[in-house]
Amino acid sequence: MAKRFTRRIWLAVLLASALVLTACGGGSSGGQGQDQGGQAPGTDQGGSSSGSSAQTVVLNGAGATFPYPLYSKWFDEYHKLRPDVQINYQSIGSGGGKQQITAKTVDFGASDGPMSDEELAKVQGELMHIPTVMGAVVLTYNLPGVESGLKLTPEAIAGIYLGKIKKWNDPAIASVNPGVNLPDADIVVVRRSDGSGTTNIFTEYLSAVSSEWKSQVGAGTSVDWPTGIGAKGNEGVATQVQKLKNSIGYVELAYAIENNMPYALVKNKAGNFVEPSIDTVTAAAAGAAANMPEDFRIFIVDQPGENAYPISGFTWLLVYKDQTDCTKGKALVEFLQWALAEGESYAADLLYAPLPDNVKQMALDAVKTITCNGQPILQ
Repeated sequence: MAKRFTRRIWLAVLLASALVLTACGGGSSGGQGQDQGGQAPGTDQGGSSSGSSAQTVVLNGAGATFPYPLYSKWFDEYHKLRPDVQINYQSIGSGGGKQQITAKTVDFGASDGPMSDEELAKVQGELMHIPTVMGAVVLTYNLPGVESGLKLTPEAIAGIYLGKIKKWNDPAIASVNPGVNLPDADIVVVRRSDGSGTTNIFTEYLSAVSSEWKSQVGAGTSVDWPTGIGAKGNEGVATQVQKLKNSIGYVELAYAIENNMPYALVKNKAGNFVEPSIDTVTAAAAGAAANMPEDFRIFIVDQPGENAYPISGFTWLLVYKDQTDCTKGKALVEFLQWALAEGESYAADLLYAPLPDNVKQMALDAVKTITCNGQPILQ
């Protein structure tokens, strides 16, 4: 309850700040509703800010909605420590973040799904994935009279999103929920309409647990959905599920908790129905962390472990290894060091799992390799 309360206070502060900025004719650093491929407001092609103070270094970023509450907290806290550094962030979805960092219209991107080899081939320069925190993707639903704790198997989840399981009282759901009054009602499926790292995590999970899904649909930030109503962002999916009776959707855990929405226990590889939480995400990451690749591009879905929540993932900041603006590059590197060393302490209160120690150290080592025009930024 304390963690939920802390996060609610912080989100209320964000909302109040956005209202004040709107009233003054300004824009919020985390404004919603921008097209996923659009350019972040206040940036030119080099990612600099028009009208900023000569004494202030302005960094502009865009991307994932999944970590937005935490990133907003980080940027706010860091600005208190470093008033000379202002960080603006547009929460427009992982697809938009990838597009903008590829086009170099922002100083950093953010994504919950790693860039593919094909996407990286289109990038001019070497793009690094810096992991920040981990989180859970949950199945939230709107079933009158059914509270949190509905059990779902991998087969049932895949069947629902393939459009094959159409009723809430289908045996695939009812058989593992004895005593739950499941209605003889059509399942209203909600999914993301934008390029989304949350979708990437969810579809990687479906591909891992269902050969039919893997062969017919596959995984990615955007897929050709067999069924469902589309909504933009974690916020959009949560809103649709709240509005539509007998619906189900997938969102980041915090969006379900902050909106007082129920979420399912999911059967993991060990055969246990696991509740999503910081502890169960950390349990899922344990195996993946031990085998972390040098570029950090890894999913942590359907991991072994008695207490591992099976739909979990890292989220990354996307930065160029060789910066072209040395002032901005130095400010970015110093922020990344702070985020990984100090910023991780804010994660749990906002319902994100901090990085495992070995992954955090690997990320800090990677940040030290960032250069500007071929020269080391950190001496």
